[in-house]
Amino acid sequence: MESVGDIGRAEPEGPSESWSHQTAGSEAVDDRRSPSPSLEQNVNRRTFVARAVSFIGLAAVQGLTPAWAAGQPIPPDDPTRVPGSSPSAYGQRSTFEDVRRLVSSSHSLTPLHRLHGVITPAALHFERHHNGVPLIDPARHRLLIHGLVARPVIFTLAELMRFPSVSRTAFIECSGNSGEEWREPKGKTAQETHGLTSTSEWTGVMLTTLLREVGAKPEAAWMLAEGSDAAAMTRSIPLACVLDEALVCYAQNGAALRPEQGYPLRLLLPGWEGNANIKWLRRLELGAAPWMTREETSRYTDLMPDGTARQFTFVMEAKSVITSPSGGQRIEPGFVEIRGLAWSGRGRVSRVEISTDGGRTWKPAQLQEPILPKCHTRFRLSWRWEGQDAILQSRCVDETGYAQPTREALIGVRGMNSYYHYNAIQSWKVLPDGQVLNVHV
Repeated sequence: MESVGDIGRAEPEGPSESWSHQTAGSEAVDDRRSPSPSLEQNVNRRTFVARAVSFIGLAAVQGLTPAWAAGQPIPPDDPTRVPGSSPSAYGQRSTFEDVRRLVSSSHSLTPLHRLHGVITPAALHFERHHNGVPLIDPARHRLLIHGLVARPVIFTLAELMRFPSVSRTAFIECSGNSGEEWREPKGKTAQETHGLTSTSEWTGVMLTTLLREVGAKPEAAWMLAEGSDAAAMTRSIPLACVLDEALVCYAQNGAALRPEQGYPLRLLLPGWEGNANIKWLRRLELGAAPWMTREETSRYTDLMPDGTARQFTFVMEAKSVITSPSGGQRIEPGFVEIRGLAWSGRGRVSRVEISTDGGRTWKPAQLQEPILPKCHTRFRLSWRWEGQDAILQSRCVDETGYAQPTREALIGVRGMNSYYHYNAIQSWKVLPDGQVLNVHV
């Protein structure tokens, strides 16, 4: 711990990565003597190589380059007859797997429709940032806690990691998740409509532990959290609402935070909108009232039909989405298992119901363990599709009794001028040819 002072920033460093490849060549063969059997075999080999190289060049021109010609390993016909690769310092996924985030200038979307279980791999966890991902040296990074405290303190990362650690599984959802769906069914896939949410196991130190260390004063009712990114992202947090669960995290899914997830330090407020979970955390200031920062006045407010705006709507309400069958997919007649995810910032998901006829009738879905508070929960339902038109929907109810609203009910209260906190029931239309589309009903 240090006396109060400036918090250091890291300077970008390190060379960029580069890739190299080799190309095969061939040799000319000229021997006027009668070839011996061994020489004839060599010539045949060289001829084969030359022809192979010609084929590769032709394939490249025609866009038909085989995987092995593009530098990918060639799988053996019988892997039991070929020694495998050696151990590696850091694991990589199979070259045959291509699941990835969908990237834009300020965010990337988790491919919910192609994942399994409830834990999102760190490499596929959605990201949202306001001025890029900063490069931060953890040895120089500091966390300042000051304001209405008895002892303002600057913590190093090493000092924070000496406190008792806590791990918990929780989802994070951007308040703008599904925001494009307010006016029209814009997203083509579940990744595009709902990809700004992910679940991880987060590890760090309880906020209450740190507040005891600095001696938070009784009159401290709000906390300003500030990040080290170029936007200096800041949000005002009401202390009474977060003390039981808030974590200052340095790890995700058993490893250090990824840079896009706030490395080396982030705030975790389970169940609250993503922007309040400040990444690259560098400062916590305690005060008696909110600071009314840009991100909680001109941004991240909910415009209502009467022209007023709801402010400090932190909690992400109950929501669900069918991930299979979902937009962009195609199904075959016969047995289909309908699968999806449900979650609520209020606590556990208590039940999920599924409709295959656009909401006229509903059937209870089976919830898959684990069913944890403020965490993604898997659900499923067996269904037989015989080629008819169908509209698939899911709706969830959380442990407080809050039920996910229909689109009509949500718009009846919130109007059409909002963008954040869209949690209406999602509809997928199955056409007779098995194609699945995003629709509004």
